[in-house]
Amino acid sequence: MAERISFLGLFLGVLCFLSVCFAADKIQQGQWIKDDGENIVSANEKFVLGFFSPEGTSNRYVGIWYNEIIPQSVVWVANRERPILDKNGAFGITGNGTFVVLDGKNVSIWNTNSSVTSSNATMVLRNTSELIILKTDGWRPNNTIWQSFHQPTDTFLPGMRVDLSAGESKLFTSWTNSGNPSPGRFSMGIDPRASPQIVIWEGEKRYWRSGHWDGRVFLGVPMRTDFVYGFDLITENDNLYLEYKSSSSDLIMFKVDWNGKEVQQRWNESRKQWIKIQEQPADQCGVYNHCGQFARCDNSSSNGINCVCIVGFNPSDWNQWNARNWTGGCTRRTPLQCQKNNTEGGGAEKDGFREVKHIKLPDFADIDRNMRSPEDCKKKCEEDCSCNAYAPPVPGGISCMLWRNELVDMMQLDEGSGSTLFVRLHSSELDNKSSKTTIIVAVSVVAAVAVLVIVSIWLLCSRRARIRAAKKRDEIPRTELPTSGEFSSDFSAQCDLTVEGKAGASSDLVFFSFSSIAAATDSFSLANKLGQGGFGHVYKGVLPCGQEIAVKRLSRRSGQGVQEFTNELTVIAKLQHRNLVRLLGCCIEGDEKMLLYEYMPNKSLDSFVFDPAKRSELNWRKRFHIIEEIARGLLYLHRDSRLRIIHRDLKASNILLDGEMNPKISDFGMARIFGGNQNEANTNRVVGTYGYMAPEYAMEGLFSVKSDVYSFGVLLLEIVSGRRNTSFRTDDHSGIIEYAWEQWDEGKPMNLLDPSIFSSCVPQEVLRCIQLGLLCVQDLAVHRPNMSAVVLFLETDNVTLPVPRPPTYTASMRRSVDVDSWNQNNELPSSNSITMSVIVGR
Repeated sequence: MAERISFLGLFLGVLCFLSVCFAADKIQQGQWIKDDGENIVSANEKFVLGFFSPEGTSNRYVGIWYNEIIPQSVVWVANRERPILDKNGAFGITGNGTFVVLDGKNVSIWNTNSSVTSSNATMVLRNTSELIILKTDGWRPNNTIWQSFHQPTDTFLPGMRVDLSAGESKLFTSWTNSGNPSPGRFSMGIDPRASPQIVIWEGEKRYWRSGHWDGRVFLGVPMRTDFVYGFDLITENDNLYLEYKSSSSDLIMFKVDWNGKEVQQRWNESRKQWIKIQEQPADQCGVYNHCGQFARCDNSSSNGINCVCIVGFNPSDWNQWNARNWTGGCTRRTPLQCQKNNTEGGGAEKDGFREVKHIKLPDFADIDRNMRSPEDCKKKCEEDCSCNAYAPPVPGGISCMLWRNELVDMMQLDEGSGSTLFVRLHSSELDNKSSKTTIIVAVSVVAAVAVLVIVSIWLLCSRRARIRAAKKRDEIPRTELPTSGEFSSDFSAQCDLTVEGKAGASSDLVFFSFSSIAAATDSFSLANKLGQGGFGHVYKGVLPCGQEIAVKRLSRRSGQGVQEFTNELTVIAKLQHRNLVRLLGCCIEGDEKMLLYEYMPNKSLDSFVFDPAKRSELNWRKRFHIIEEIARGLLYLHRDSRLRIIHRDLKASNILLDGEMNPKISDFGMARIFGGNQNEANTNRVVGTYGYMAPEYAMEGLFSVKSDVYSFGVLLLEIVSGRRNTSFRTDDHSGIIEYAWEQWDEGKPMNLLDPSIFSSCVPQEVLRCIQLGLLCVQDLAVHRPNMSAVVLFLETDNVTLPVPRPPTYTASMRRSVDVDSWNQNNELPSSNSITMSVIVGR
């Protein structure tokens, strides 16, 4: 029995020894962890301490990382400046309680170098990822020797505290690059002056700052007000600390990246990836003092990043400012009166303050906690001539802040965020002193506008008179076309057909012989065939000088082609615009009829945007450019060309792309010429492509410039989605219009966006384009914008777009719609109350 008790005691003792000495989250003095896959894991199994190699290198480091997360996410590194070159290293606790990392030759390459030592110490990896060394007495800790949170690397983790009484401190240092943990160029820390703010330095120079802490958020960063993942000020033992915290069990971290960005991330378990909560600086506006002193950076400008002098200041150097070099900042237009009083004496009116709203407050503020009201704060600044600005105290937030130096690093923030700054100005710069000037300016503007209107009316009348004179040639009869025997060319002339301003660019067409075109196209070989349509085939040709052309050859069996050929020859020969395909010449010889165009090497838009293998080549920037250029081409046809043209067959296959992916509108076979005072017309022959036709045209034969606007809207939605209109036809949707409206109405318009360009898109531009597309495809023509408005909406992002109306011409309602409603609109009169139309699809 005694032997059994003795054995049991020995067994329990061994278990106790194993549980204490070899617990997974701690090691004791004399215990060493070798680089053979053995690690220390925190009790909650969230963090691991061990050896690792960053991606792209075989160097070995001792560090802490998140457990079971791929790719490996390292949060702390011990020997970041001295890597081990092989897998023979080890780490452990020495006899005096020092944590040390040894290389393969047992040489210490890194240690904690603590001033406190102990002959009985334990190192523990806590659940917060903090590594601590404790003095122990009977396995009970009674004193902390060292903590990794006091020697962080590049990552600020929940539970970490920064002592603000230590003054400006650079606590975190970036990696050199993503594969090298050695200290990089950027460091991050806290500037406790006035109200604390996070600062990133590049070397000794400030690179970014968060703005001041108001007790909830940092005022210079667009953050959420609920701020589940963030910071807090903690008072403990009369010391003030900034603590990074989390109110949930999510894995989160805040770090200074190797490229100087501060990044907050949260681990998304379902998606198995880190999600960025925020990243700063988000753009050049966030880079420290991008615009210089007394200037604010505004990234909401339609021209991108823009610097603006605050009110009462002008650029220090206008030449540099106009060259977009803003580093010189701004200077006062009018010196302060208080400065004049100090040097000249005087009794002129006192300086005042002007309000600047929604601003990231300048750096280097002084705080006065005794000033408890806005009036007291203003008076404090008013009495000090060196005070350039103040920010009044906010209840429950920041106290009175004063700036006695230059105002630097200001940024314009969105409405509802940021702070209000009151800038000291000479009395002449204040609002109440500028009313007379404002009236004078207003009167001058009104007078200038009146003169402009009168001149515009005169020009418009003159233009309409010219158009009426040109209207005589609506269509060229078949019998009036000259033969190429009378006007011919054998391509022996100079190759200047596509150069604007030269002979070949004239509206007077050059006529070529059939034999010369056959030679250029290698007798219309299949290898040179580019495509075909209802009229016939298109071939690639090469002039003797090497210039490439496209030849549209009318099929002898085509019944519809003669009229379209004549129409296109009449219309396009008179057009000159960078977004229209240039007609270079023609051939009429016997039964042969051909048109010669400039060659478009990238073929048509549909060959890119609808091709799953090629659509990614058109990123969002290219697609937006194409949308803008098509709109400008249509505006030229509708308003600015010598003839007022309605295209009537605008679609992706009729948009050709040159070598630089610039779009050009082609195929004017269906186009119609309007008179200067003609708004619309009827036709008994409806031609075009289903899905692109406006309802009034498809159902009543009534067409106008708004018919092209409708087609443009469908094309715009196709470019955004990367899908054909017909691909959306289901039992639930009649096409892309109904689907786009459904997503818009449900608040999910981004579902329409082509997934292949999601990473390159600008959400605001995408949403604006979708809204514009829905405006263009509204059922009633009168509700659609004209092309001049479309171009304005695309080029100017500060113009508010109207709200689009829901479509009624859906798959289920098309048959029952009341077509008489069109005739009730006084802006869309019909010449006949009943119109018989023949639908001819292509």
